[in-house]
Amino acid sequence: MSARPDAVATATAAVETVAAVESADPCCAAPLPVLGRDVTVPLVTGGEVTYAALDYAASAPALQRVWDDVAAYAPYYGSVHRGAGYLSQLSTDLFESSRVTVAEFLDCRADDQVVFTRSTTDSLNLLAAVVPADCEVFVFETEHHASLLPWGSPDAPGRRGSDARVTYLNAPRTPQQAVETLERALADRDPYGPALVCVTGASNVTGELWPVRELAAAAHAHGARIVLDAAQLAPHHPVSVQDLDVDWIAFSGHKLYAPFGSGVLAGRADWLQDSEPYLAGGGASRKVARRADGGVDVEWHTTAARHEAGSPNVIGVYSIASACKALTEAGFEGLVARERHLIATVREGLAEVPEVKVLSLFGDDAPRVGVISFVVDGWNSSHFAAALSAEYGIGVRDGLFCAHPLVRTLLGSDPQDPGECGAPEAAPGERSEVGVPPAEGWGRSLNAIRVSFGAGTPDEHVERFVGAVKALVRDGAQWKYRTEDGRCVPDRG
Repeated sequence: MSARPDAVATATAAVETVAAVESADPCCAAPLPVLGRDVTVPLVTGGEVTYAALDYAASAPALQRVWDDVAAYAPYYGSVHRGAGYLSQLSTDLFESSRVTVAEFLDCRADDQVVFTRSTTDSLNLLAAVVPADCEVFVFETEHHASLLPWGSPDAPGRRGSDARVTYLNAPRTPQQAVETLERALADRDPYGPALVCVTGASNVTGELWPVRELAAAAHAHGARIVLDAAQLAPHHPVSVQDLDVDWIAFSGHKLYAPFGSGVLAGRADWLQDSEPYLAGGGASRKVARRADGGVDVEWHTTAARHEAGSPNVIGVYSIASACKALTEAGFEGLVARERHLIATVREGLAEVPEVKVLSLFGDDAPRVGVISFVVDGWNSSHFAAALSAEYGIGVRDGLFCAHPLVRTLLGSDPQDPGECGAPEAAPGERSEVGVPPAEGWGRSLNAIRVSFGAGTPDEHVERFVGAVKALVRDGAQWKYRTEDGRCVPDRG
Protein backbone atom coordinates (compact mmCIF):
# COMPACT_ATOMS: atom_id res chain seq x y z
CA MET A 1 0.00 0.00 0.00
CA SER A 2 1.50 3.30 -1.07
CA ALA A 3 -0.42 5.33 1.49
CA ARG A 4 -2.16 4.38 4.70
CA PRO A 5 -5.90 5.04 4.80
CA ASP A 6 -6.89 7.19 7.76
CA ALA A 7 -8.79 4.31 9.34
CA VAL A 8 -5.81 1.99 9.00
CA ALA A 9 -3.44 4.62 10.36
CA THR A 10 -5.74 5.18 13.32
CA ALA A 11 -6.05 1.47 14.08
CA THR A 12 -2.33 0.91 13.67
CA ALA A 13 -1.58 3.76 16.03
CA ALA A 14 -3.95 2.21 18.54
CA VAL A 15 -1.96 -1.03 18.68
CA GLU A 16 1.47 0.61 18.74
CA THR A 17 1.69 1.31 22.45
CA VAL A 18 4.54 3.48 23.55
CA ALA A 19 6.42 2.58 26.73
CA ALA A 20 7.75 5.61 28.57
CA VAL A 21 11.31 5.06 29.73
CA GLU A 22 12.47 7.19 32.65
CA SER A 23 15.95 8.62 32.41
CA ALA A 24 18.23 7.59 35.25
CA ASP A 25 21.77 6.62 36.06
CA PRO A 26 22.33 3.79 33.53
CA CYS A 27 23.99 1.51 36.06
CA CYS A 28 21.07 1.92 38.40
CA ALA A 29 18.34 1.64 35.75
CA ALA A 30 15.63 -0.92 36.37
CA PRO A 31 15.44 -4.02 34.18
CA LEU A 32 12.92 -3.88 31.35
CA PRO A 33 9.65 -5.65 32.24
CA VAL A 34 9.50 -9.15 30.74
CA LEU A 35 6.98 -11.97 30.82
CA GLY A 36 7.54 -14.51 33.57
CA ARG A 37 9.31 -12.13 35.92
CA ASP A 38 6.99 -13.13 38.78
CA VAL A 39 6.70 -16.86 38.02
CA THR A 40 7.50 -19.08 40.99
CA VAL A 41 8.86 -22.62 40.72
CA PRO A 42 9.03 -25.45 43.27
CA LEU A 43 12.32 -26.45 44.87
CA VAL A 44 13.16 -30.11 45.35
CA THR A 45 14.15 -29.28 48.92
CA GLY A 46 10.72 -27.78 49.60
CA GLY A 47 9.01 -24.44 49.09
CA GLU A 48 8.96 -22.16 46.08
CA VAL A 49 11.09 -19.33 44.73
CA THR A 50 10.79 -16.75 41.97
CA TYR A 51 12.35 -18.28 38.87
CA ALA A 52 15.69 -16.82 37.82
CA ALA A 53 15.77 -17.10 34.02
CA LEU A 54 19.47 -17.04 33.14
CA ASP A 55 19.37 -18.73 29.74
CA TYR A 56 18.86 -15.63 27.57
CA ALA A 57 21.39 -16.83 25.00
CA ALA A 58 19.00 -19.63 24.05
CA SER A 59 15.75 -17.64 24.24
CA ALA A 60 15.18 -14.37 26.00
CA PRO A 61 11.81 -13.83 27.70
CA ALA A 62 9.42 -11.66 25.71
CA LEU A 63 9.28 -8.03 26.73
CA GLN A 64 5.97 -7.09 28.36
CA ARG A 65 5.81 -4.21 25.88
CA VAL A 66 6.00 -6.64 22.95
CA TRP A 67 3.32 -8.89 24.41
CA ASP A 68 1.02 -5.94 25.02
CA ASP A 69 1.48 -4.69 21.46
CA VAL A 70 0.71 -8.13 20.02
CA ALA A 71 -2.34 -8.52 22.26
CA ALA A 72 -3.64 -5.11 21.15
CA TYR A 73 -3.22 -6.08 17.49
CA ALA A 74 -4.68 -9.59 17.80
CA PRO A 75 -8.36 -8.57 17.33
CA TYR A 76 -7.36 -6.92 14.04
CA TYR A 77 -5.53 -10.00 12.78
CA GLY A 78 -6.12 -10.69 9.09
CA SER A 79 -4.55 -12.06 5.91
CA VAL A 80 -1.56 -10.22 4.49
CA HIS A 81 -1.30 -8.87 0.92
CA ARG A 82 -3.98 -8.87 -1.74
CA GLY A 83 -6.90 -8.92 0.71
CA ALA A 84 -9.60 -6.31 0.08
CA GLY A 85 -11.03 -6.30 3.60
CA TYR A 86 -10.23 -3.72 6.25
CA LEU A 87 -8.41 -6.13 8.57
CA SER A 88 -6.37 -7.48 5.68
CA GLN A 89 -5.36 -3.96 4.70
CA LEU A 90 -4.46 -3.12 8.28
CA SER A 91 -2.42 -6.34 8.68
CA THR A 92 -0.64 -5.74 5.39
CA ASP A 93 0.20 -2.21 6.45
CA LEU A 94 1.47 -3.45 9.81
CA PHE A 95 3.56 -6.15 8.13
CA GLU A 96 5.22 -3.76 5.69
CA SER A 97 5.71 -0.98 8.23
CA SER A 98 7.43 -3.58 10.45
CA ARG A 99 9.90 -4.10 7.60
CA VAL A 100 10.68 -0.37 7.69
CA THR A 101 11.11 -0.47 11.48
CA VAL A 102 13.59 -3.34 11.27
CA ALA A 103 15.53 -1.59 8.49
CA GLU A 104 15.79 1.53 10.68
CA PHE A 105 16.82 -0.56 13.72
CA LEU A 106 19.67 -2.08 11.68
CA ASP A 107 20.57 1.20 9.95
CA CYS A 108 20.25 -0.48 6.57
CA ARG A 109 21.30 1.11 3.29
CA ALA A 110 18.59 2.57 1.06
CA ASP A 111 18.72 -0.32 -1.42
CA ASP A 112 18.98 -3.14 1.13
CA GLN A 113 16.23 -5.72 1.46
CA VAL A 114 14.73 -6.97 4.72
CA VAL A 115 13.51 -10.55 4.35
CA PHE A 116 11.46 -12.11 7.14
CA THR A 117 12.35 -15.70 7.99
CA ARG A 118 11.75 -18.14 10.83
CA SER A 119 15.04 -17.65 12.71
CA THR A 120 18.75 -16.91 12.38
CA THR A 121 19.23 -20.49 11.22
CA ASP A 122 16.60 -20.04 8.53
CA SER A 123 18.13 -16.71 7.49
CA LEU A 124 21.60 -18.18 7.02
CA ASN A 125 20.22 -21.22 5.20
CA LEU A 126 18.39 -18.81 2.90
CA LEU A 127 21.63 -16.98 2.17
CA ALA A 128 23.41 -20.30 1.61
CA ALA A 129 20.74 -21.17 -0.94
CA VAL A 130 21.36 -18.01 -2.98
CA VAL A 131 25.17 -17.78 -3.01
CA PRO A 132 26.63 -18.26 -6.50
CA ALA A 133 27.48 -21.87 -7.27
CA ASP A 134 31.22 -21.20 -7.46
CA CYS A 135 31.31 -19.13 -4.26
CA GLU A 136 34.06 -19.67 -1.70
CA VAL A 137 32.80 -19.46 1.89
CA PHE A 138 35.10 -18.74 4.84
CA VAL A 139 33.85 -19.47 8.34
CA PHE A 140 35.63 -19.82 11.69
CA GLU A 141 35.23 -23.10 13.56
CA THR A 142 34.07 -20.99 16.51
CA GLU A 143 30.67 -20.29 14.95
CA HIS A 144 27.29 -21.49 16.20
CA HIS A 145 26.04 -24.40 14.08
CA ALA A 146 23.50 -22.04 12.48
CA SER A 147 26.36 -20.21 10.77
CA LEU A 148 28.84 -23.11 10.62
CA LEU A 149 26.76 -25.72 8.79
CA PRO A 150 24.47 -24.22 6.09
CA TRP A 151 27.15 -23.63 3.48
CA GLY A 152 27.51 -27.26 2.51
CA SER A 153 30.50 -29.58 2.32
CA PRO A 154 31.72 -32.56 0.31
CA ASP A 155 30.28 -34.78 3.04
CA ALA A 156 26.77 -33.42 2.48
CA PRO A 157 26.26 -33.16 -1.28
CA GLY A 158 22.50 -32.91 -1.04
CA ARG A 159 22.38 -29.80 1.14
CA ARG A 160 21.44 -26.41 -0.23
CA GLY A 161 24.51 -24.38 -0.95
CA SER A 162 26.67 -27.52 -1.18
CA ASP A 163 28.21 -26.28 -4.46
CA ALA A 164 30.01 -23.63 -2.45
CA ARG A 165 33.59 -24.37 -1.44
CA VAL A 166 33.92 -24.03 2.32
CA THR A 167 37.09 -23.18 4.22
CA TYR A 168 36.89 -23.64 7.98
CA LEU A 169 39.30 -21.38 9.86
CA ASN A 170 40.92 -22.33 13.17
CA ALA A 171 39.84 -20.64 16.37
CA PRO A 172 41.77 -17.39 16.92
CA ARG A 173 43.05 -16.46 20.36
CA THR A 174 42.91 -12.68 19.91
CA PRO A 175 40.74 -10.37 17.81
CA GLN A 176 43.82 -9.35 15.83
CA GLN A 177 44.61 -13.00 15.14
CA ALA A 178 41.08 -13.43 13.79
CA VAL A 179 41.65 -10.64 11.28
CA GLU A 180 45.10 -11.95 10.31
CA THR A 181 43.77 -15.51 9.89
CA LEU A 182 41.02 -14.30 7.59
CA GLU A 183 43.37 -12.10 5.57
CA ARG A 184 45.75 -15.02 4.95
CA ALA A 185 42.89 -17.28 3.87
CA LEU A 186 41.42 -14.67 1.53
CA ALA A 187 44.82 -13.90 0.01
CA ASP A 188 45.06 -17.52 -1.16
CA ARG A 189 41.68 -17.62 -2.88
CA ASP A 190 40.77 -17.11 -6.53
CA PRO A 191 40.60 -13.29 -6.70
CA TYR A 192 38.06 -13.33 -9.55
CA GLY A 193 35.40 -15.59 -8.08
CA PRO A 194 32.68 -14.71 -5.54
CA ALA A 195 33.47 -15.18 -1.87
CA LEU A 196 31.59 -14.86 1.40
CA VAL A 197 32.77 -14.58 4.99
CA CYS A 198 30.42 -15.61 7.80
CA VAL A 199 31.16 -14.40 11.31
CA THR A 200 29.40 -13.95 14.63
CA GLY A 201 29.09 -10.60 16.33
CA ALA A 202 29.15 -12.03 19.86
CA SER A 203 29.92 -15.62 20.80
CA ASN A 204 27.02 -17.67 22.14
CA VAL A 205 29.55 -19.54 24.30
CA THR A 206 31.90 -16.91 25.73
CA GLY A 207 29.91 -13.73 25.04
CA GLU A 208 33.06 -12.14 23.60
CA LEU A 209 32.62 -9.47 20.93
CA TRP A 210 34.27 -10.15 17.58
CA PRO A 211 36.08 -7.48 15.51
CA VAL A 212 33.31 -7.31 12.93
CA ARG A 213 34.28 -3.97 11.40
CA GLU A 214 37.89 -5.07 10.91
CA LEU A 215 36.84 -8.44 9.49
CA ALA A 216 34.48 -6.68 7.08
CA ALA A 217 37.30 -4.42 5.94
CA ALA A 218 39.54 -7.44 5.35
CA ALA A 219 36.80 -9.23 3.42
CA HIS A 220 36.07 -6.26 1.17
CA ALA A 221 39.77 -5.58 0.57
CA HIS A 222 39.99 -9.07 -0.95
CA GLY A 223 36.79 -8.81 -2.97
CA ALA A 224 34.66 -10.90 -0.59
CA ARG A 225 31.31 -10.20 1.04
CA ILE A 226 30.47 -10.74 4.69
CA VAL A 227 27.38 -11.83 6.61
CA LEU A 228 27.04 -11.09 10.32
CA ASP A 229 25.32 -13.55 12.64
CA ALA A 230 23.90 -10.98 15.07
CA ALA A 231 21.73 -13.39 17.07
CA GLN A 232 23.71 -12.70 20.27
CA LEU A 233 24.77 -9.15 19.42
CA ALA A 234 21.51 -7.40 18.47
CA PRO A 235 19.78 -7.95 21.86
CA HIS A 236 22.70 -6.34 23.70
CA HIS A 237 24.27 -3.67 21.48
CA PRO A 238 23.17 -1.38 18.66
CA VAL A 239 23.91 -2.96 15.28
CA SER A 240 24.46 -0.82 12.19
CA VAL A 241 24.82 -2.35 8.74
CA GLN A 242 26.48 0.85 7.54
CA ASP A 243 28.82 1.42 10.46
CA LEU A 244 30.02 -2.20 10.51
CA ASP A 245 30.03 -2.22 6.69
CA VAL A 246 28.62 -5.74 6.45
CA ASP A 247 26.72 -7.05 3.45
CA TRP A 248 24.05 -8.96 5.40
CA ILE A 249 22.84 -9.32 8.98
CA ALA A 250 20.85 -12.25 10.37
CA PHE A 251 19.12 -12.46 13.75
CA SER A 252 16.17 -14.09 15.55
CA GLY A 253 13.15 -12.60 17.27
CA HIS A 254 13.25 -15.05 20.16
CA LYS A 255 16.64 -13.74 21.28
CA LEU A 256 15.51 -10.13 20.83
CA TYR A 257 12.76 -10.36 23.48
CA ALA A 258 10.04 -11.35 20.97
CA PRO A 259 8.10 -14.65 20.82
CA PHE A 260 9.35 -17.66 18.85
CA GLY A 261 9.03 -18.20 15.13
CA SER A 262 10.42 -15.16 13.33
CA GLY A 263 13.77 -13.96 12.09
CA VAL A 264 15.44 -11.50 9.73
CA LEU A 265 17.94 -11.51 6.89
CA ALA A 266 18.75 -7.94 5.87
CA GLY A 267 21.25 -6.67 3.35
CA ARG A 268 22.28 -6.57 -0.27
CA ALA A 269 19.59 -7.44 -2.78
CA ASP A 270 21.53 -8.66 -5.83
CA TRP A 271 22.23 -12.28 -4.83
CA LEU A 272 18.71 -12.53 -3.45
CA GLN A 273 17.20 -11.24 -6.68
CA ASP A 274 19.40 -13.33 -8.97
CA SER A 275 18.59 -16.67 -7.35
CA GLU A 276 15.62 -18.97 -7.42
CA PRO A 277 13.16 -18.35 -4.56
CA TYR A 278 14.04 -20.03 -1.28
CA LEU A 279 10.54 -21.53 -1.31
CA ALA A 280 8.31 -21.77 -4.38
CA GLY A 281 4.69 -20.77 -3.89
CA GLY A 282 2.16 -18.02 -3.50
CA GLY A 283 3.51 -14.64 -2.49
CA ALA A 284 6.89 -15.29 -4.13
CA SER A 285 5.36 -15.40 -7.61
CA ARG A 286 4.22 -12.30 -9.50
CA LYS A 287 2.72 -14.07 -12.51
CA VAL A 288 2.11 -17.73 -13.40
CA ALA A 289 0.86 -18.94 -16.81
CA ARG A 290 0.47 -22.24 -18.58
CA ARG A 291 2.55 -22.77 -21.71
CA ALA A 292 1.33 -24.36 -24.93
CA ASP A 293 3.59 -27.35 -24.28
CA GLY A 294 1.82 -28.00 -20.97
CA GLY A 295 4.45 -26.49 -18.73
CA VAL A 296 4.28 -23.42 -16.49
CA ASP A 297 6.00 -20.06 -16.83
CA VAL A 298 6.64 -18.17 -13.61
CA GLU A 299 7.67 -14.57 -13.07
CA TRP A 300 9.04 -14.16 -9.55
CA HIS A 301 9.02 -11.03 -7.44
CA THR A 302 12.28 -9.09 -7.24
CA THR A 303 11.44 -7.62 -3.82
CA ALA A 304 11.86 -9.34 -0.46
CA ALA A 305 8.61 -11.20 -1.23
CA ARG A 306 10.65 -13.40 -3.60
CA HIS A 307 11.87 -15.35 -0.56
CA GLU A 308 8.75 -15.06 1.62
CA ALA A 309 6.45 -17.59 -0.05
CA GLY A 310 3.32 -18.66 1.80
CA SER A 311 1.21 -16.85 4.37
CA PRO A 312 3.61 -14.79 6.48
CA ASN A 313 3.93 -14.84 10.24
CA VAL A 314 2.39 -11.41 10.79
CA ILE A 315 2.40 -11.58 14.57
CA GLY A 316 5.99 -12.80 14.64
CA VAL A 317 7.09 -10.00 12.33
CA TYR A 318 5.19 -7.36 14.30
CA SER A 319 6.67 -8.66 17.55
CA ILE A 320 10.20 -8.19 16.16
CA ALA A 321 9.34 -4.62 15.13
CA SER A 322 7.87 -3.96 18.57
CA ALA A 323 11.02 -5.28 20.24
CA CYS A 324 13.18 -3.09 17.98
CA LYS A 325 11.15 -0.04 19.01
CA ALA A 326 11.23 -0.94 22.71
CA LEU A 327 15.01 -1.38 22.79
CA THR A 328 15.56 1.80 20.80
CA GLU A 329 13.28 3.80 23.09
CA ALA A 330 14.88 2.34 26.22
CA GLY A 331 18.28 3.42 24.89
CA PHE A 332 21.17 1.05 24.31
CA GLU A 333 23.58 3.27 26.26
CA GLY A 334 21.72 2.56 29.48
CA LEU A 335 21.08 -1.10 28.61
CA VAL A 336 24.76 -1.70 27.87
CA ALA A 337 25.88 0.05 31.05
CA ARG A 338 23.51 -1.97 33.20
CA GLU A 339 24.55 -5.23 31.54
CA ARG A 340 28.20 -4.44 32.21
CA HIS A 341 27.29 -4.12 35.87
CA LEU A 342 25.65 -7.58 35.78
CA ILE A 343 28.62 -9.08 33.93
CA ALA A 344 30.99 -7.67 36.54
CA THR A 345 28.85 -9.11 39.35
CA VAL A 346 28.98 -12.60 37.84
CA ARG A 347 32.62 -12.57 36.81
CA GLU A 348 33.83 -11.16 40.13
CA GLY A 349 31.73 -13.71 42.02
CA LEU A 350 33.02 -16.64 39.97
CA ALA A 351 36.59 -15.41 40.35
CA GLU A 352 36.24 -15.93 44.10
CA VAL A 353 35.72 -19.67 43.54
CA PRO A 354 39.05 -21.37 42.66
CA GLU A 355 37.23 -24.46 41.41
CA VAL A 356 35.53 -22.48 38.64
CA LYS A 357 37.19 -22.02 35.26
CA VAL A 358 35.56 -19.46 32.94
CA LEU A 359 35.95 -20.24 29.23
CA SER A 360 37.41 -17.57 26.97
CA LEU A 361 39.02 -17.18 23.54
CA PHE A 362 40.28 -13.62 23.84
CA GLY A 363 41.10 -13.37 27.54
CA ASP A 364 39.59 -11.82 30.66
CA ASP A 365 39.76 -8.24 29.41
CA ALA A 366 37.86 -8.87 26.16
CA PRO A 367 34.61 -6.91 25.84
CA ARG A 368 31.57 -9.17 25.97
CA VAL A 369 27.81 -9.42 26.29
CA GLY A 370 25.99 -11.18 29.10
CA VAL A 371 26.99 -14.73 28.17
CA ILE A 372 29.48 -16.64 30.35
CA SER A 373 30.39 -20.34 30.16
CA PHE A 374 32.42 -22.23 32.73
CA VAL A 375 33.28 -25.61 34.22
CA VAL A 376 33.64 -26.55 37.87
CA ASP A 377 36.46 -28.71 39.20
CA GLY A 378 35.00 -31.91 40.64
CA TRP A 379 31.59 -31.52 39.03
CA ASN A 380 29.80 -32.96 36.06
CA SER A 381 28.37 -29.91 34.28
CA SER A 382 24.91 -31.43 33.84
CA HIS A 383 24.82 -32.33 37.53
CA PHE A 384 25.77 -28.77 38.49
CA ALA A 385 23.15 -27.20 36.21
CA ALA A 386 20.47 -29.58 37.50
CA ALA A 387 21.28 -28.65 41.10
CA LEU A 388 21.08 -24.93 40.29
CA SER A 389 17.58 -25.50 38.94
CA ALA A 390 16.19 -27.99 41.43
CA GLU A 391 17.65 -26.48 44.61
CA TYR A 392 17.84 -22.75 43.78
CA GLY A 393 15.26 -22.11 41.05
CA ILE A 394 17.92 -20.92 38.60
CA GLY A 395 17.68 -21.82 34.92
CA VAL A 396 21.01 -22.07 33.08
CA ARG A 397 22.17 -24.30 30.23
CA ASP A 398 24.74 -27.07 30.08
CA GLY A 399 26.20 -28.88 27.10
CA LEU A 400 28.03 -27.82 23.95
CA PHE A 401 25.61 -24.99 23.10
CA CYS A 402 25.28 -25.91 19.40
CA ALA A 403 28.90 -24.82 18.98
CA HIS A 404 30.63 -28.17 19.39
CA PRO A 405 34.02 -27.36 17.78
CA LEU A 406 34.36 -24.15 19.82
CA VAL A 407 33.48 -25.69 23.18
CA ARG A 408 35.77 -28.65 22.58
CA THR A 409 38.58 -26.27 21.65
CA LEU A 410 38.02 -24.27 24.84
CA LEU A 411 37.92 -27.44 26.93
CA GLY A 412 40.98 -28.88 25.26
CA SER A 413 39.17 -32.04 24.19
CA ASP A 414 39.64 -33.87 20.90
CA PRO A 415 37.30 -32.54 18.16
CA GLN A 416 36.39 -36.17 17.45
CA ASP A 417 35.24 -36.89 21.00
CA PRO A 418 31.63 -38.10 21.09
CA GLY A 419 29.01 -36.13 22.95
CA GLU A 420 25.80 -34.27 22.40
CA CYS A 421 24.32 -31.03 23.66
CA GLY A 422 23.19 -31.39 27.23
CA ALA A 423 24.21 -35.01 27.72
CA PRO A 424 26.38 -35.64 30.79
CA GLU A 425 29.74 -37.25 30.07
CA ALA A 426 29.28 -39.62 33.00
CA ALA A 427 26.51 -40.80 35.23
CA PRO A 428 25.88 -38.05 37.79
CA GLY A 429 26.33 -38.87 41.40
CA GLU A 430 27.51 -37.17 44.54
CA ARG A 431 29.85 -34.23 44.30
CA SER A 432 33.47 -35.34 43.92
CA GLU A 433 35.95 -34.87 46.73
CA VAL A 434 37.07 -31.23 46.93
CA GLY A 435 40.00 -30.59 44.59
CA VAL A 436 39.63 -33.90 42.77
CA PRO A 437 38.41 -33.39 39.18
CA PRO A 438 36.65 -36.04 37.11
CA ALA A 439 38.82 -38.67 35.43
CA GLU A 440 39.17 -36.57 32.29
CA GLY A 441 39.96 -33.37 34.20
CA TRP A 442 38.77 -29.88 33.37
CA GLY A 443 40.12 -29.92 29.85
CA ARG A 444 38.59 -33.30 28.96
CA SER A 445 35.06 -32.58 30.09
CA LEU A 446 32.64 -32.93 27.20
CA ASN A 447 30.35 -30.10 28.22
CA ALA A 448 30.16 -26.85 30.15
CA ILE A 449 27.69 -24.61 32.00
CA ARG A 450 26.42 -21.36 30.51
CA VAL A 451 24.77 -18.45 32.31
CA SER A 452 23.30 -15.67 30.18
CA PHE A 453 21.24 -12.57 30.91
CA GLY A 454 20.14 -9.27 29.47
CA ALA A 455 17.79 -6.31 29.61
CA GLY A 456 15.15 -8.05 31.71
CA THR A 457 17.45 -9.57 34.35
CA PRO A 458 17.09 -8.26 37.93
CA ASP A 459 20.22 -7.91 40.08
CA GLU A 460 18.79 -10.47 42.49
CA HIS A 461 18.91 -13.20 39.83
CA VAL A 462 22.64 -12.90 39.19
CA GLU A 463 23.36 -12.41 42.90
CA ARG A 464 21.41 -15.60 43.69
CA PHE A 465 23.31 -17.41 40.97
CA VAL A 466 26.70 -16.38 42.35
CA GLY A 467 25.62 -17.38 45.86
CA ALA A 468 24.34 -20.75 44.61
CA VAL A 469 27.61 -21.51 42.80
CA LYS A 470 29.58 -20.79 45.96
CA ALA A 471 27.24 -22.91 48.10
CA LEU A 472 27.30 -25.88 45.72
CA VAL A 473 31.08 -25.86 45.48
CA ARG A 474 31.47 -25.43 49.24
CA ASP A 475 28.75 -27.74 50.53
CA GLY A 476 27.77 -29.95 47.60
CA ALA A 477 24.28 -30.73 46.38
CA GLN A 478 21.53 -31.28 48.94
CA TRP A 479 19.81 -33.89 46.78
CA LYS A 480 20.70 -37.01 44.86
CA TYR A 481 20.48 -36.99 41.05
CA ARG A 482 20.22 -39.56 38.27
CA THR A 483 20.37 -39.68 34.49
CA GLU A 484 17.04 -39.80 32.65
CA ASP A 485 16.83 -39.59 28.84
CA GLY A 486 20.29 -38.10 28.70
CA ARG A 487 19.53 -35.43 31.30
CA CYS A 488 20.57 -35.13 34.92
CA VAL A 489 17.42 -34.89 37.09
CA PRO A 490 16.61 -35.06 40.79
CA ASP A 491 16.16 -38.62 42.02
CA ARG A 492 12.68 -38.62 43.53
CA GLY A 493 12.62 -42.36 44.11
